[in-house]
Amino acid sequence: MDPTTQALLFALLGAVLGGGVVLAWRVSDAQQTRPAPTAEPVLPAGVAATLAVLRSSALVVDEADAVLKASAPAYAMGLVRNDRLTVDDLVDLVREVRRDGQIQETELVLPRPDGGMPRTVSARVAPLTSRLVLLLVEDRTRERRVESVRRDFVANVSHELKTPVGAIRLLAEAVQEAADDPEAVQRFASRMHRESERLGRLVQQIIELSRLQHDDPIDEPRPVAVDTVVERAIEAAATDAEARGVAVVRAGETGVQLLGSGDQLAVALSNLVTNAVTYSPDGATVVVAVSTREDRVDIAVTDQGIGIPAQEIDRIFERFYRVDPARHRSTGGTGLGLSIVKHVVASHGGEVTVWSEEGQGSSFTLSLPARIPSVPPQEARP
Repeated sequence: MDPTTQALLFALLGAVLGGGVVLAWRVSDAQQTRPAPTAEPVLPAGVAATLAVLRSSALVVDEADAVLKASAPAYAMGLVRNDRLTVDDLVDLVREVRRDGQIQETELVLPRPDGGMPRTVSARVAPLTSRLVLLLVEDRTRERRVESVRRDFVANVSHELKTPVGAIRLLAEAVQEAADDPEAVQRFASRMHRESERLGRLVQQIIELSRLQHDDPIDEPRPVAVDTVVERAIEAAATDAEARGVAVVRAGETGVQLLGSGDQLAVALSNLVTNAVTYSPDGATVVVAVSTREDRVDIAVTDQGIGIPAQEIDRIFERFYRVDPARHRSTGGTGLGLSIVKHVVASHGGEVTVWSEEGQGSSFTLSLPARIPSVPPQEARP
């Protein structure tokens, strides 16, 4: 090999060795300057499996407030978005628990994204490890609504009972003072009788409403003869109708059956017929009509009474609500009849609709699923 070639080979070998040394130095330097990988937070054994089966909203949050794990209800409730808590109050609570290490509980009212009724939730936040925090969130909206309805119901019942009881007390005192005036005693005694009847109706309807709320006809539905239900309803209002010359007419189809509770349907229809008679002028006509369409049974009660203002129709099924607060003094209304109607119809899987014009009358229609069973006619009992 000549000297020139030898020199060229040595130069090339030196360049390769030099490049290798530089590359090795750079790799070593990069390894030394690269930050050491941090271990991802690991959920304690069994936590992930537990969260997967919880009905409540459960979340595990790390030290950076990132959601590591959440149950399906937590996503459904909108508590998590892009691995972050969407509720600032919950974020603050998590940080407080991480700082103090103490379990915290609170109740929050959360607005709904769709603008619906706000949701009431209870939250319990506890440290899971030194770095992780566990949140349990329960939806209490229905419970709080039931509590509110119960409070309002008790308050309304107390108020409604106080009125006739107070009236009877005052009338009793008036009778005592007018002992020497037979005419006055007769007048006051007549008013006491009316107030006691009103009190009796109120107590009876409260008992009926309470019983209906704990009696679901869907549990043990039975064949119901609609004709019998209509007859019972008309008979219940017969005395008042006869006293005022109001004719209650049966119309429509006969021999119709459905499945449910005959007693409850009779109570509901009786309330409608009684209302129709009560709010109709003397000598008017009330029609109770039965019709069927596909798998539905419609029972309509139509009167020629004073009617209901359009703006009041949406509220007439509220407990103790009256269109005219003064009108019940003459009619003896309690404000519970239509709420009983609505409850019975709803428990049968049906609906009640209303048409009304002031000064022309009203029509209430119970639309119920037929669910006609295959039973012999003699077994069709209400």
